[in-house]
Amino acid sequence: MYANKELILDAAKAAPGTVTWKSPSNIALIKYWGKYGNQLPQNPSLSFTLNNAYSETKISHSPKTSNFDKISFDFYFDGGRMDSFKPKIEKFLIAVEDIFPFIKQLNLKIESTNSFPHSAGIASSASSMSAMALCLCSIEEELFGQSLSKEKFLQKASYVARLGSGSACRSLYPYAAVWGKSLQVQHSNNEFAIPYGAEMHAVFKDFHNDILIVNKEEKGVSSSQGHALMENNVYAESRYKQANLRLGRLLEALKAGDIETFGNIVECEALTLHALMMASFKPFILMKPNTLVIIDLIKEFRKESKIPLYFSLDAGPNPHLMYPASANIEVKGFINDILADFCKDRFWIADRIGLGPEKIN
Repeated sequence: MYANKELILDAAKAAPGTVTWKSPSNIALIKYWGKYGNQLPQNPSLSFTLNNAYSETKISHSPKTSNFDKISFDFYFDGGRMDSFKPKIEKFLIAVEDIFPFIKQLNLKIESTNSFPHSAGIASSASSMSAMALCLCSIEEELFGQSLSKEKFLQKASYVARLGSGSACRSLYPYAAVWGKSLQVQHSNNEFAIPYGAEMHAVFKDFHNDILIVNKEEKGVSSSQGHALMENNVYAESRYKQANLRLGRLLEALKAGDIETFGNIVECEALTLHALMMASFKPFILMKPNTLVIIDLIKEFRKESKIPLYFSLDAGPNPHLMYPASANIEVKGFINDILADFCKDRFWIADRIGLGPEKIN
């Protein structure tokens, strides 16, 4: 879709440069679990864009004088050289080589940092790959003097991010995004996500999303491995139908400001995701004992206080607490007084729905 063989640098005019983007993670409300082809989703998904859980990525580039037949880069994470991450990044850069053929003409230094623990189930690949996609799109604009509209720039970045991590394509927009073709969402597409925040009721635009870190360790099964196991899951086809039905109900709730229906669907989706993991040909469990304790405490708190506090889970053990801004004081007190005891080192992230990526000058 975006392949362009003409993007070859004039070596005499190429100059070194640096570009930096901060891009958020996102939390899927309707889950994407199962893919086909080249990073295409088996069902549409809808996510909230986060604010405080983000990756900041800087790419420095300089023209090469040799080795034009391969991609050359160094990767640093949290200030230290991180060669263990290089294979995944190299795979991504190779995947986008037809979009950015000039990257073989450059030496790249990629420096990234997260505001949250890596690989603990907070969609770190979504924030990191979306930030990298934004950097590459910006480098193209700077080197070739091009300038897309903001809408077209973000759409291209979403397409590029998807090739590195499916969920990354949803991190490009404020408030919320939909990825995957659905008759219920105009202009929805399997190849890139589209913004959905303008369609939402105001009550959801300042929703809070606090993340309780039950476990900081890297997951035993990666999301990529989990997606692959959906190919032989006996519940796969019924799940894809279910996701479409729930998407329709959730869209209505988001437009109407119906928090209770929203919360019920989001919790069902979180548990369905983990049920699919446990029903895989090679079953696996990413939740931890304290994950279940926290879920029970949330349900008890909601029942007794009548405060609309709901949970979600990504592909990991760490619960996301979702609630309207009007309940902020009560829920923060509940977290500090009760729930933090079940977090690793009492660590949790206060987050909320955000406005999307930011270019750092």
